[in-house]
Amino acid sequence: MDMTYYDHGTPAERWERAQMFFDAKDYAAAARVLAPLVAEVPEQTGPRLLLARSYYHSAQLRRAEAELRILVERDPVEQYARLMLGRTLERQGRQEEADAQLRIASALAGDFAEL
Repeated sequence: MDMTYYDHGTPAERWERAQMFFDAKDYAAAARVLAPLVAEVPEQTGPRLLLARSYYHSAQLRRAEAELRILVERDPVEQYARLMLGRTLERQGRQEEADAQLRIASALAGDFAEL
């Protein structure tokens, strides 16, 4: 596959392209755009979170988990990343690990009744 289309343009243009692919439910294409973008701007949460979501929706669960773990390590109170990590672990059949992440996500969201 020719990668020039996926990595062409400014970071802002590639971010928009990735969002268009994601919105069109072409998650693998979104990931192809986002992976090099995340490598360029590793400190930005938005592209990494969308990359993790793209991996999740295209069943690249190990890759999704890796990106989400970076996010929660960097920002332990990032509620959505915790929720996604829990869901990713669930899909991998790792329920005990998933439950821990989902409990933290619920607490961060203020859903204390579930604790």
